[in-house]
Amino acid sequence: MSRTITHWEPEHAEFWQRTGKQVANRNLWISIPCLMLSFSVWMLWSVVAANLDKAGFQFSKDQLFLLTALPALSGATLRIFYSFLVPVFGGRRWTTISTASLLIPAIGMGMALKDPTTSYSTLLVLALLCGLGGGNFSSSMSNISFFFPKASKGYATGMNAGIGNLGVSVVQFVTPMVISGAVFGASISGNGFEFLNPKTHQTATFWLANAGFVWVLPIVIATIASWFFMNDLATAKASFADQAVIFKRKHNWLMCWLYIGTFGSFIGFSAGFAMLIKSQFPEIDVAKFAFLGPLAGALVRPVGGIISDKIGGARLTFWVFAAMAAVIVAGIVPALHSHDFTLFLASFIGMFILTGLGNGSTFCMIPLIFLQMKERAAEGKGQPALAQARLEASKESAAVLGFSGAIGAYGGFFIPQGFGTSIKLTGSPDMALYTFVAFYITCLVITWWFYSRKGAEMPC
Repeated sequence: MSRTITHWEPEHAEFWQRTGKQVANRNLWISIPCLMLSFSVWMLWSVVAANLDKAGFQFSKDQLFLLTALPALSGATLRIFYSFLVPVFGGRRWTTISTASLLIPAIGMGMALKDPTTSYSTLLVLALLCGLGGGNFSSSMSNISFFFPKASKGYATGMNAGIGNLGVSVVQFVTPMVISGAVFGASISGNGFEFLNPKTHQTATFWLANAGFVWVLPIVIATIASWFFMNDLATAKASFADQAVIFKRKHNWLMCWLYIGTFGSFIGFSAGFAMLIKSQFPEIDVAKFAFLGPLAGALVRPVGGIISDKIGGARLTFWVFAAMAAVIVAGIVPALHSHDFTLFLASFIGMFILTGLGNGSTFCMIPLIFLQMKERAAEGKGQPALAQARLEASKESAAVLGFSGAIGAYGGFFIPQGFGTSIKLTGSPDMALYTFVAFYITCLVITWWFYSRKGAEMPC
C-alpha cells in the first residue's frame, strides 16, 4: 500500500473490515512504542534529579524540583504547536521527525551527566529539551484518532496513550538499573562516581550518563519503523487556519480544563513523586517505589477508554474527580501527618489509577462531543451534508485532542512546583494538596453540568 492513503472511510463497515482495520492497527502499534519513548525521555529528570547528589552535583531541593518541572513546561508548550502539525505534514512524516528529535536530549544528557561540574544552567537547558518528548503526545493522539471509527476511538486513543504513558514507569524502572553499571563501556558511560550510602555506610559507583545514552538505540529503531511502515492520510490534510476554528469552540476550552485535572495530575504526580517521597520519607529507597504509581496509571488508561465506550465517558469522568478529591483528603494528607508510608504509597497509587481512568474517559468524550455538534448542525440537510459534517468533526476533534493534551500537560509543571513551593513556605505539601482538591471540585461540577447530568448540553 502507498505510504500516502488517498481513500479512507473508517465509518464504512465494509471498508473497515476489508482494509481499514488492518492498516489502522499497524499504524497504532508503531505509534505506541514511539510515544512510549517520548514519555521516557520527557520524564527522565523525575529520576535523574533524585540521583544527582550521588554523582557529586550539589543543588537545593527547590532547584531539584524545578529540574523535574521544566520538561513539563516546555513539553506542554510544544504540544500547542504539535497539535496542528499532523494534518499539515502527515502522520508518518511527523512521527518520524518528532521521534528522531528525541536523540537531542538523550545524547545531550548522556554527555552532560558525565561531569559533576556541569553548570546548573546547562542542566536547565537539557531539562527544557526533554520537553520534545512531551510535545509528541499531541501529534500522536491527533494522528491515531484519524484512523479509527467513532466506535473504536476510545479503544485506539486509550491504547496509544495508555501504553505510551508506560514510558513514565519504564524510565523510572530502567534508569536506576542502567546507572548502576558501566553498561556501555568507559568510553561512553565514563568513569562513574563513587557514592557513600549514609544508611548502609557502603560505597557504590554510579554511571549517571547512562540515563541518557540508554534510549539512543531504541529511538533510532523507532524512527526507522515509523518512516517505512506508517502511513499519511490525504483525507486528514488541513491547514492551521482550518484547525484554528477550535479556539472558538466552548467545549474545546472546557475539555482542556478537565484534561488538566486528569492528565495534568498524572504527569505532574509522575514528575514530582520521587522527589516528594525523598523529601517526606528520607528513609525510603525511592527507586523501589517511584515507578509503581505511573505504571498503574498507564495500565488502566486503556481500561478507562473501554469502559467509556460502554457506559459513557462523562459518567466515568464525574466519579473519577469525586474519588480523586476524596483520596487526597482521606488518604494522602493523613498519611503525611502520621508519617505512614504504606498508606501514603497506597493512596498515591490509587490517585494514579484514577488519573489513568480519567485520561481514557476524557479522550473518549472529545470525539463524541464534536460529532454531536456537527451532526446537529447538518440535520435535515441530506446525506452529503452529513458526510461532510462527520469529516469536519473528525478534523476538529483531532485538533482538540492534541490541544487539550497540550494544556493538560501544564499540570506537569505546576504540581511539582506546587509541592516545592508549599514545602518551602510551610514545611509540608499540604497547601498544594488542598489546592488540588479545590481544582478537582471545579472539574466535577463542569463535567456534571455540561456532559453527565440529565438534559446536559452534550451528553457523552
